[in-house]
Amino acid sequence: MTPAERQALLKTFNGEFVAITPGKGKFPATFVMGTKGGDASEQPARTVKIAGAFSMAKYEVPQNLWEAVMGKNPSRWTGPRNSVEMLSWQEAVVFCQRATLMMRAEKLIGADEEIRLPSEAEWEYCCRAGTTTAYSFGDKAQAKGDTGKKAGLLDPFGWHNGNAAGNDPPVGALKPNPWGLYDMHGYLWEFVADAWHADYKRAPADSGAWDGNKKFVSRVIRSGSWRDQYPSLRSATRLPLPDHVKSDAIGLRCVKAAVTSNDKKKVSK
Repeated sequence: MTPAERQALLKTFNGEFVAITPGKGKFPATFVMGTKGGDASEQPARTVKIAGAFSMAKYEVPQNLWEAVMGKNPSRWTGPRNSVEMLSWQEAVVFCQRATLMMRAEKLIGADEEIRLPSEAEWEYCCRAGTTTAYSFGDKAQAKGDTGKKAGLLDPFGWHNGNAAGNDPPVGALKPNPWGLYDMHGYLWEFVADAWHADYKRAPADSGAWDGNKKFVSRVIRSGSWRDQYPSLRSATRLPLPDHVKSDAIGLRCVKAAVTSNDKKKVSK
């Protein structure tokens, strides 16, 4: 890949973020995270205040961008605009750090900005997009008459094991959620910054990443994937994954945001 090609991909990436401004316009200052009657890991439901403005990527990171930043495409299902997969949480963090440095060098972002993984609260806030239903489009995934894996109401918005045979489609092939974010339900599971906790009983009320016990080596994944049945694609669904594990059903989506005091230690200028 030539420097000009890399620069073009970084510029495209920089233009594919949606500005999220909590407390202004359609973006609520708080939201209810989790569920009251869902899986135990999603409880108790609680009100979370979003700390400040940030931008969420419209799409999961595509393979051509990953290759531009990391030098190699690790994916099993190849296609330049397919979501990258077969990467660990640790590698996702490195990608964000390298993308930050490259985009600063190209003056696409300022020295006070960074590319990072979303916190779990930021991710669910954006997935819900102001809704309180099981999915961003409603409470039901199956249309009248659907049985088994079929989920006609979900199909326009998400790839799952009832309408996909692999990680073949390009990012953004289906409809976005109400905030213009694509593939928030399905396609690939997405890494978030938080360490795994079995429930929300001691969860913070703010939207920062919840690290907690430093002994944890498992991280949270969100969204569901093309390998999963429709219930796993709900806005509140969450699973643990050891931070070194890779899968062809797991990728990442990035946030662009101001650097916090904690983040300054992680990314050098």
